[in-house]
Amino acid sequence: MYHLIQLRHYLHQFPETALEETQTAQRILEFFRPLAPDQIFENLGGTGLAFVFRGAKPGKRLLFRCELDGLPIADLKKSDHQSQIPGKGHLCGHDGHMAILCGLGEKLSQNRPGSGEVILLFQPAEETGDGARAVLADSRFEQIKPDIAFALHNLPGYPLHQIVMRKGTFAAGSTGMTISLTGKTSHSAHPEAGINPANALATLIQELPYLPQEANGFALLTLIHAELGSLAFGTSAGKGSLSMTLRAFDQQDLDSLIERVKGKARIIAQSERLDVEFSFVEQFAVSVNDGDLYPLVENAAKKLGLSLVEKPEPFRWSEDFGLFSQVCPSFLFGLGAGENCPQLHEGTYDFPDELIETGVEMFWELVKETC
Repeated sequence: MYHLIQLRHYLHQFPETALEETQTAQRILEFFRPLAPDQIFENLGGTGLAFVFRGAKPGKRLLFRCELDGLPIADLKKSDHQSQIPGKGHLCGHDGHMAILCGLGEKLSQNRPGSGEVILLFQPAEETGDGARAVLADSRFEQIKPDIAFALHNLPGYPLHQIVMRKGTFAAGSTGMTISLTGKTSHSAHPEAGINPANALATLIQELPYLPQEANGFALLTLIHAELGSLAFGTSAGKGSLSMTLRAFDQQDLDSLIERVKGKARIIAQSERLDVEFSFVEQFAVSVNDGDLYPLVENAAKKLGLSLVEKPEPFRWSEDFGLFSQVCPSFLFGLGAGENCPQLHEGTYDFPDELIETGVEMFWELVKETC
């Protein structure tokens, strides 16, 4: 596994953010060419890669997915593989996830599946929620559309190597939403001559956080940014905006919350004679685990002698693997990164190298159980 650790360290030193992962993809391509996969898809959904390993007999198409992108956050942990790119770091462990899939590729190169196909997908832009959508929208995706899809994510706060599982919703769906209000500027000495969005913004800030209470299950609205006019003391503002993150454990609850926010904003805007527009970024579908796949993951962990824990509630964070659960039966599980490991997206986080072998072996067991 030492060469996989070296690979991870190289990837860690040169992180690339969403949809810019050209050098990362090139390094992965260089790793896989000697493994002679049966088919290679390049530039999938932008910078993505997919490697196909075919069995001797017809059967199910199994997909394993990892992520190519790092984060626009500085890597603060001093090490011999610290990020060399200012302001960017692999602080979510995607470098480790890639190393795991590379290790699985080596096993498949030496031992093709008994039947069907195994697809190893290196997906771009997970952090922004754009990558999975772009891959699924690529016309070539139909050639690798899976019958079953698996993914893992390392989880700080859980014992090293522990497998964290859950049936149904594993991680919340979420979206970034901005409400833009447009009125009319005027001289600040005559605010009555303009239409200032200040009152509407104040009302929205006070009332929107209570809307999730109307959901059937867990839902949350977090205000993250507000803007009114500009720092021009002679001008009464004519524009304003309010940005928020919405999340829920159920896709219908999330969609309903979005509509309630729109409805409330329209009512308030109309009462203040304002135009209103809505925009969305970083949209993540709810990640739903197929119950029939649970025993496969459970058996794989037991065969490897790994500790298992059932998560009583879904995670509040989001993962764009959720879109795959809308395409086929899918399963996302957690891999404990250590109880004292810094949290994901923290500047001092670094993927534990010990997890690479565990991840490879878990995926390999799933290949053997499924193909």
